[in-house]
Amino acid sequence: PGLGICEWLLTILSFLLIIMTFPISVWFCMKVVREYERAIVFRLGHLLPGRAKGPGLFFFLPCLDTYHKIDLRLKTLEIPFHQVVTKDMVTLEIDAVCYYRLENASLLLTTLTSISTAIQLLVQTTTKRLLAHQAFSELLLERKDISQEIKVALDAVTGCWGIKVERIEMASALGGMGSSLRSLCRKVIAAEGEKAASESLRMAAEILSSAPAAAQLRYLHALHSLTTEKPAAFILPLPLDAM
Repeated sequence: PGLGICEWLLTILSFLLIIMTFPISVWFCMKVVREYERAIVFRLGHLLPGRAKGPGLFFFLPCLDTYHKIDLRLKTLEIPFHQVVTKDMVTLEIDAVCYYRLENASLLLTTLTSISTAIQLLVQTTTKRLLAHQAFSELLLERKDISQEIKVALDAVTGCWGIKVERIEMASALGGMGSSLRSLCRKVIAAEGEKAASESLRMAAEILSSAPAAAQLRYLHALHSLTTEKPAAFILPLPLDAM
């Protein structure tokens, strides 16, 4: 919005004061902004039009203007543990690390009061919403893909705030994951062992069926291994053909 008559009058008087006290006043009207910073200037409470000031020197009226510096460097935010319920009703505690960068300094300063709190709550709610459609096994195997999905969902919201999410890393999961992971690993290992054993038995049966003498020798070897145990076992074998 445009300035009122009183505001224009104060602005003109401020310029006249600077001109009358020149060159001493110039030292109070110039500020330096670093390469990774931007300055947002408010004149009588109004955001000045145009892009943020910097890097380098910028001019402001010390009597009427106030400025805020925004750091544009890459920032990291540690997301604390929060509970998530997966599609197969497994309760997990997920934590993550979010890397983000501030792009639009003017929009950011006028829309958000606490950047870290807003991003933290947004990451938690987005994670809960996406993981509710994932099974526990999918979460273990596709952690990177799920992190990328969370990043894409966050970009749609944080772009309206002037924030660019660079990367989301799901660090680990605790809680119900421990017992479920052990149970899942046991089942997977047992299934793989049964599969390998059945393949070996099938190959051995094919070899023995082609040579009857080999089957007889294998049978005698099994009897010999039983007799070596202590206490000694007395075995009366039946002929292999009769069996």
